[in-house]
Amino acid sequence: MEPPGAARRRPPAMAAPALLTLLLLLLTLALSSASGAPVGEDYVRPPARPRAGQRKALLGLFPWSKKKASASASDPQQVHISLSGEKHMRITWVTDDNSVPSVVDYGTKSNAYTSSSNGESTSYSYLMYSSGKIHHVVIGPLEDNTIYYYRCGGRGSEFQLKTPPSQFPLSLAVVGDLGQTSWTTSTLNHIKQCEYDMLLLPGDLSYADYMQHLWDSFGELVEPLASTRPWMVTQGNHEKERIPFFKSGFQSYNARWKMPYEESGSTSNLYYSFEVAGVHVIMLGSYTDYDESSDQYAWLKSDLANIDRKRTPWLVVLLHVPWYNSNWAHQGEGDSMMSAMEPLLHAAHVDIIISGHVHAYERTERVYKGGVNPCGAVHITIGDGGNREGLARRYHNPKPLWSVFREASFGHGELKIINSTHAHWTWHRNDDEEPVRTDDVWITSLAGSQCVQDSSSPEFRKILMSP
Repeated sequence: MEPPGAARRRPPAMAAPALLTLLLLLLTLALSSASGAPVGEDYVRPPARPRAGQRKALLGLFPWSKKKASASASDPQQVHISLSGEKHMRITWVTDDNSVPSVVDYGTKSNAYTSSSNGESTSYSYLMYSSGKIHHVVIGPLEDNTIYYYRCGGRGSEFQLKTPPSQFPLSLAVVGDLGQTSWTTSTLNHIKQCEYDMLLLPGDLSYADYMQHLWDSFGELVEPLASTRPWMVTQGNHEKERIPFFKSGFQSYNARWKMPYEESGSTSNLYYSFEVAGVHVIMLGSYTDYDESSDQYAWLKSDLANIDRKRTPWLVVLLHVPWYNSNWAHQGEGDSMMSAMEPLLHAAHVDIIISGHVHAYERTERVYKGGVNPCGAVHITIGDGGNREGLARRYHNPKPLWSVFREASFGHGELKIINSTHAHWTWHRNDDEEPVRTDDVWITSLAGSQCVQDSSSPEFRKILMSP
């Protein structure tokens, strides 16, 4: 209580503007709450607007029928590109005409091609389906961060691509479990809006699931993006398509999506690595042998041991089945692979591990051996591109200490590596009309950290260097 006669204190001159700001903030929060705009695991994705005729068109196709012929059997279809060693790009396309040569003409000016490369072709049969002629042509050497115009097979439309930069900054679009739904279409439209140098996809591409014509429709669906920027992919469970005693697995995937496995010393298209602008990216196979006696394990060990973190300060790994997952879906499926390979990746100081499979989004703290660890990897699950199976809405509670953000919604990620030490990760919820930035975090590379300095001893490196 103030003493009698004391002057009543006046509020500071800035109190009124501050109070107004507070009221506006409270009003904004109230409107957000009233509009039902939660984030994270409280968010409930509304149903997508139906695409007229899409389901009818898919059901109208006999599951193993041959795709419809293009306007011209020699025209390139399903064009997509991928890296193929330093300063080289692989151009892949399909033709119905088997006489079309596997050749690509290219140059830095439209319709003025100064170079030409010849390649190889393949095809396959699957039950009652026969693929078209699948062409793979490697072009280069190419200049970094440069637009090239190219033509496939000596005829048809002209395409253009942009090569990645040779130094930071580098922008990567990330999407998993893509499929071919209305959600897929809006996700692709959102990715098209962002400025990115390359797309990474940790498995489950077309959701063809034995119906081979869906590989063709997927190729057509992604061509507008996949023909302009390199798409680097690895396999998921929906790429298996194995028929016991009749068809080996991954036949369609390997024929259509050839990655630079030979260039990275791998013997299998199911796992490989590449480098781009200061980043070493490793694509692992969740559905091929990975134990300590496997070829994949031996290759991974060799690949990690030869990484120069001064040349590539960032180390990113992609695989399909997540190792850290607090969703009810696919719980524990990655445990055996994690048991075999996590020590290798930890010894090499992997910065980020990206997976799919679970149809939801989740990001962790840096983690190792089941607990938060400042020298561990950030794990990101992003199996939410738009698949036809729907979302995985149930999470385990309470949330594990290592789980930072989780939400059951469709979307895509953007990893912008600014320099040798800092990267900016954002996840964009797919809200049909626009991508809504819902998760946002800065990540610091381990390359210059105390973790790497502490691991310089022979004892710590033994796990990578031992036979």
